[in-house]
Amino acid sequence: MSGGSIPSNFLKNVLNNGIGRYVCQMKRVTFKFCKQRNDSQGTRDFIENHLLDFTNAHPGVVVYIQPRNNRPSKIVAEYLNGRSEGIATTKMPQEEICQWLEHLRTRSGAEIVRLRKNHHTDNPSTQGVWHPFTNKDTSLNLAKFPDNDSYKVPSTVSTTDRLLEMGRKLRQEKLSEKS
Repeated sequence: MSGGSIPSNFLKNVLNNGIGRYVCQMKRVTFKFCKQRNDSQGTRDFIENHLLDFTNAHPGVVVYIQPRNNRPSKIVAEYLNGRSEGIATTKMPQEEICQWLEHLRTRSGAEIVRLRKNHHTDNPSTQGVWHPFTNKDTSLNLAKFPDNDSYKVPSTVSTTDRLLEMGRKLRQEKLSEKS
């Protein structure tokens, strides 16, 4: 799958969840299964053995059980942002259903997207955005171009010239010491 077909976005958190009190984003989970089909056996076993433990551990999540005749089994999770996510649990053992349910519970409900950058801020630097005129003389704001002063190259000694001069002096000192 190419990068253009997967939507991209910046990294973000749901309403700053976790800064204060954590709020589980999954509000409802529905187990849809068939009472007779063999491929729903794992879902039925999960409901018999692990569902009460899940509901006691997570009282903020509403659990619905919906038996359906001659339909494949699946889990549908609904989140606070209005999205719902479904996972087909046909022919899954109850342990794998436990893992998928924990995956759905810990998700934010936001759509899975490709990240544009690993970091993002809504508040850029207090120093402001850099541009080519950041540290320039403010008299350039009022100058009428073409300006003859703009063409002048500063006649200060560059660092390269200073280093070359220091090298010449050192060579002369070494030559004078040898003689």
